Amino acid sequence: MVNVDTAVRQFVADVWNGNQEETAYDLIASDCPGLGESGPRGVLAWHGERRAAFPDLRYKIIDLLVDGERAAIHWRAAGTQTGQFGPVPATGEVVSYSGATFLRFDGDGKISDVWSVNELFQVLQQLGVEFIPPGSAEESADSPTN
Repeated sequence: MVNVDTAVRQFVADVWNGNQEETAYDLIASDCPGLGESGPRGVLAWHGERRAAFPDLRYKIIDLLVDGERAAIHWRAAGTQTGQFGPVPATGEVVSYSGATFLRFDGDGKISDVWSVNELFQVLQQLGVEFIPPGSAEESADSPTN
């Protein structure tokens, strides 16, 4: 059986930080959900979109908990936005944010599920995106009167 702690650390070091795509094929099961498709290619596609916007993005493991075939990672990430991020064009701004990723391993010791939550609202604020709640005074002032 694979050592889950070691596999998670290798996933973060090689796939997230090292841009070593070949490691994803060693660690990720073919049926693991990803972006638009399953398996290593789908997981790499999601990561590729993030890496295109933040080429120097680095993740640091703050805490790692392993229970059998499951792992939870509390991480911190930082990088410079030099490419399009969703609707936000490149700003050159450095962002720093936290998140958590939950992994499940299958009987072969490969990652069969990846689920992440992170502070994207904070990222957008650091990139200078202004959020105006619907019905706010700013919205009313900009709306034409009938």
